[in-house]
Amino acid sequence: MRTRTRTTVAVLAATLALSAVTTAGASTASAAPAAPAAAVTRTVADDPVPPRDDSGAAAPAPTGPAGEDPTGPAGGDPTGPAGGDPTGPAGGDPTGPAAGTATPGGGPVGGTAKATPADPAAPPASSHCTETAAQELGWGAPARESDFDGTTVPPDWHPYGPEPGHNKKGTRTPQAITVADGAMTISADADGNTGAVSWHPGQKYGRWEACVKSDEGRGGINALLLLWPVAEDFPVGGEVDWMEIMDDSRQKTSFFLHYGPGNDQDYGSVKHDSTQWSAYALEWTPEKITAYVNGKEWYSNTDTDQFPPRPMNMTMQLDYFGNAGGPTAMHMDWARQWALPQSTVATLSLPPGSAATGQPRDFPDRKPRELSEPEQQAQTAMLAREHR
Repeated sequence: MRTRTRTTVAVLAATLALSAVTTAGASTASAAPAAPAAAVTRTVADDPVPPRDDSGAAAPAPTGPAGEDPTGPAGGDPTGPAGGDPTGPAGGDPTGPAAGTATPGGGPVGGTAKATPADPAAPPASSHCTETAAQELGWGAPARESDFDGTTVPPDWHPYGPEPGHNKKGTRTPQAITVADGAMTISADADGNTGAVSWHPGQKYGRWEACVKSDEGRGGINALLLLWPVAEDFPVGGEVDWMEIMDDSRQKTSFFLHYGPGNDQDYGSVKHDSTQWSAYALEWTPEKITAYVNGKEWYSNTDTDQFPPRPMNMTMQLDYFGNAGGPTAMHMDWARQWALPQSTVATLSLPPGSAATGQPRDFPDRKPRELSEPEQQAQTAMLAREHR
């Protein structure tokens, strides 16, 4: 999250297991059961988002167009991670998606996958999340999958740090990220020690889904799933916060779509008990961005001018916003990524097992870059092994 200059409200409603979607400045009627959410409605408000201690986080945007590897990336203390770089073209869905609709997705590009389940649309056999967008919408087998069956962070997940935390508050440390009992956990304490971890390689367009739960918190430690620009060129490179939980009780989830050199934002929210295991999903096509929880749509945006211009990678973060009153944690049971026919791969990445950063100006050695031939070979081999 960054300083807000202008916020456009996008609200889509879905009911079923969810409460009505609420947004600041606008609301929509509930959709019929099992039906997609209604069309986007927009109003402009000065600041409909709950107040945040977010001042001074964004630096001026670059003066020229930002490429995937800009020489002067914008952004002071990004909340998102360094980006990624798939090793080859994302796999195919021969039908191609219509705007905002789901189609079977993605050929393999590798990942932290175990054997594909007999029913590729079903969650993993040991999953805590049994209702998913992939199952509801028939996305098919993922291109990549992480199930965290070991005891260490997989090498294609890159912990941040050690480095100062969001907006220079607290500390992001790899020690806050652990893997045990089939889940990856980020822990945070009252002193602001917390963590973030990004999944590489990244892509432009695609689908992501993760089974997560968030412990209750106190005083300002936010749980997030987001897409961050591979090029580390926030704000012009965009940011897609498809699950941001600011509520201490974890009963409300927000969506923030950051775009443009002025860091404008589109916002939506849904009431949902995120202390329970929940499958949060994002679909990004050339025509539409859609968010789901437990297979039900709750946010959608078809204003393509607001979409990220280049490849993004997924990250999981527990961000310290100051004045934290006690320990908390968030947990991920599994993560999946699908490619679309329109997906394009990044040309930047991090070597397997290397550290990531949310502050590339301060830690340029952790910024995504063109991999050397041996590094690229190591990444390709890693992804091939993990997808078997």
